[in-house]
Amino acid sequence: MKKYKSIAKAVLLSCTLALTTSCNDFLDKAPDDQLTMEMIFTDKIRTEDWLAGVYSSIPSPMWGYFKAQGYNIMGDDITIPQDWSPYGWSNVYAYTTGNWSPISTWDPYYWVELHKRIRSGLIFLQEAKVLPEKDLKESYVNQMKYEVRFLIAYYYSLMIELYGAIPFTPGVLVSVDAPESEMMTPQRPYAEVVDWIDKELLEVSEHLPAVYPNNTDWGRATSIMALAIRAKTLLFAASPLFNGNPDLKDWKNSEGEFLFDAEAKPERWEKAAKAHLDLIKAAEAAGHKLYYEYNVDGSIDPFMSYYNMSLKRFSEGNKEILFGRPENVDLNYWQAHHLPKGIGGNAAMGVTQELVDAFYMKNGEMPILGYNEDGSPIINPESGYVENGFSTNTEYRTTKWPGGGPSNLANKETGVSPVTEEGTYNMYCNREPRFYVSVIYNGAWLGVDNRRVDFLQGGRDTDMTFDSPQNGYNVRKRISLDVLPRDGKYVYQPGILYRMAEAYLGYAEALNESSPAPTPDVYKYVNLIRERAGIPALKEGLSKEEMRAAIQQERRVEFNCEGIRFHDLRRWKIADKYLGGKLYGMNHDGSEKSDDVNNPKAFYKRTYYKSRTFNKRMYLWPVPQAQMDINPNLRQAPGY
Repeated sequence: MKKYKSIAKAVLLSCTLALTTSCNDFLDKAPDDQLTMEMIFTDKIRTEDWLAGVYSSIPSPMWGYFKAQGYNIMGDDITIPQDWSPYGWSNVYAYTTGNWSPISTWDPYYWVELHKRIRSGLIFLQEAKVLPEKDLKESYVNQMKYEVRFLIAYYYSLMIELYGAIPFTPGVLVSVDAPESEMMTPQRPYAEVVDWIDKELLEVSEHLPAVYPNNTDWGRATSIMALAIRAKTLLFAASPLFNGNPDLKDWKNSEGEFLFDAEAKPERWEKAAKAHLDLIKAAEAAGHKLYYEYNVDGSIDPFMSYYNMSLKRFSEGNKEILFGRPENVDLNYWQAHHLPKGIGGNAAMGVTQELVDAFYMKNGEMPILGYNEDGSPIINPESGYVENGFSTNTEYRTTKWPGGGPSNLANKETGVSPVTEEGTYNMYCNREPRFYVSVIYNGAWLGVDNRRVDFLQGGRDTDMTFDSPQNGYNVRKRISLDVLPRDGKYVYQPGILYRMAEAYLGYAEALNESSPAPTPDVYKYVNLIRERAGIPALKEGLSKEEMRAAIQQERRVEFNCEGIRFHDLRRWKIADKYLGGKLYGMNHDGSEKSDDVNNPKAFYKRTYYKSRTFNKRMYLWPVPQAQMDINPNLRQAPGY
């Protein structure tokens, strides 16, 4: 046991000293770990630097959600080739093959790293002091302490989202000389942590500003951020994964306490609904709203609204952002990985065919209702969807969006622009606006190179190496049409961790689940998203179950490639349905513009290219084995 104690002391010391490497702005700075506490907290700049270190584990929703956390790859939005594994993608790719265990490495390492940030935050709460002579006023010190309290609660929310049950001693700063019993903390019941996060964030929200007057402070904790994480945490707690999940009912901590409730508690949905409504009201009062752009005739431009929602800064009028990160590591590198190789992109990152199939038609109907055993689609006859042949004319719509064709085809006076050109594969025609803003398909317009995308073998945007699309697609979502990696041209964009659309759909979901049948507010908030997307409102008279399916589908499309889908599949406990089995796409080996299924050179035919494996235990992250070895009071997640 002496071994355990010595290791634990080392961990506690590292938690105190290891804050992060420094970056460019306030939120990414970190203090010099050679300074004493007295030196740090009697100096304003060093005090702020310590606070910046506590901020430093806020994940990047760009590169982080792709490569570090890896949620977009682990889900069913985006696919990468196995050959990328040796280049820093092995941990993320391993999850998709079912190779996930307590000895798996996962770069963010939340179990340790977030506890470091929490400990750093507790030190700040204990040590930060008013220094009138150094312009550290009481009001500012108090604000910083509430920021830290937000961050501590946020980090706890990230951990329970993945691990379910974690060691939890809120407010306790354990000394490195503490007795062994204080260091070997067992996991606490999930509901205990959720209840604390709920109360803590509600209190914190009453003391933080809703918006900062100075744009340089954008990204610091606000009351709206606190309410957003509170609502998100309660939505998770109400969902099937953590609410009466029979697979978790026998999991106990070292003290014999059950870590999860055996029976579902419907009232959790009511609590989640109220939390989302609290968030919506507070956010709207602070000026937050869905981001809109308009056509020359005054109508909503769904293309430009959805496109710039991901790109515009808060200071540029993008009030949809409720929780954002101003600086994101390797932003240029992240942008390049989405784009075709013919313009200098890394090329092999592609949206899945399943995501392509998920987007609605422009009439609001789903094109694909499911799949047959051979992977062929079950087509919705009411949708108008066609999966053979090519368009015989160019389709125009009322929009200023320049991504559908050459600029000379657009009419600025009438506000009409091309969406798909003549000769486009019919699979991609007559789809809703979010499809075109999210997916790069063969024949899509590539304005920065004044040509169409060419994924046919022998074309500019593919070859037989692993640096080309494996299934016939690249990713357009969240990437500016002006990015041109070949010429070193990139575009700044904010990292968005939570936006107003998530509040609306979260409220609709929780309200639907807590009501006997869909209420008017359920329809209202789903239809606000559909209206902005340019598709018709939901049909009236849906059952609770039909509305549940509609909300899940709306979330699948609206939040594609934002790192949200993976967690939705987990919390709804349907990941085993979507994250295992065969994956299909267009024919990577195809060199001819043909949809003839009997022609081996035809590009336009659904073709199997790899399989995924998902095991039931993978709904939760395992406790890292290294931590199990240190702390004998930990109990491993079920199935590992």
